[in-house]
Amino acid sequence: MRTLRTLLLLAGMAAALAGCGARRELMPLKDHALPPAPYGREDKPSPDMLLMPPVQAKPQRNIELRSRSEDREDDPFDLPPE
Repeated sequence: MRTLRTLLLLAGMAAALAGCGARRELMPLKDHALPPAPYGREDKPSPDMLLMPPVQAKPQRNIELRSRSEDREDDPFDLPPE
């Protein structure tokens, strides 16, 4: 009984994961239009372009490890409390 329940659970999970891999071109819903083109732009961006985050929203990481310690520069805004 327990193994049957486990097998059914695994089969259900496998079926759910199989549907996740379906990819198709994004299209607006019926009777809906894409947002208007941004000001100053003549062409309308595609749905895929609208979903792509700009560089400012997702900057690349700079993973630069320091090989040795360095003295900090003076910070003119690091003032003691009044």
